[in-house]
Amino acid sequence: MKMNKYVKQYLQRGLTFGGFGPIILGIVYAFLEGNIEGFALRGGEVLLAIASTYVIAFVQAGSSVFNQIEHWPLAKSLAFHLGSLYAVYTLAYIANTWLPFEPIALIVFTAVFLAVYFAVWLGVYLSVRNVGKKMNNRL
Repeated sequence: MKMNKYVKQYLQRGLTFGGFGPIILGIVYAFLEGNIEGFALRGGEVLLAIASTYVIAFVQAGSSVFNQIEHWPLAKSLAFHLGSLYAVYTLAYIANTWLPFEPIALIVFTAVFLAVYFAVWLGVYLSVRNVGKKMNNRL
């Protein structure tokens, strides 16, 4: 059975960049330990945090493939990209109790997530569009 090229790219990107999440988490924990007296975590908390940040980084890197599936309309690509990131971040934040599982917390998190997501998306979109215009003008 031949693996779909987009599934293969998703897995390759996730595996390539997934390790950066736990590294960043380690740096954050080292900073907190050095700056907050008595900061300590149990082994299970550290394991869950490492696994969660790996999954977040894996999905974040892998999901970039959704924007490159040429036969998908922009809305579909955006929905899959946004949906996968929102799901993994929300589940990881709740599992680690970084976000309380309460309606107001979820509403605020969702609003901030969407605002940041669309600000970043718009910035990337405009940047790519400008590069394309410059290349077309040079031709």
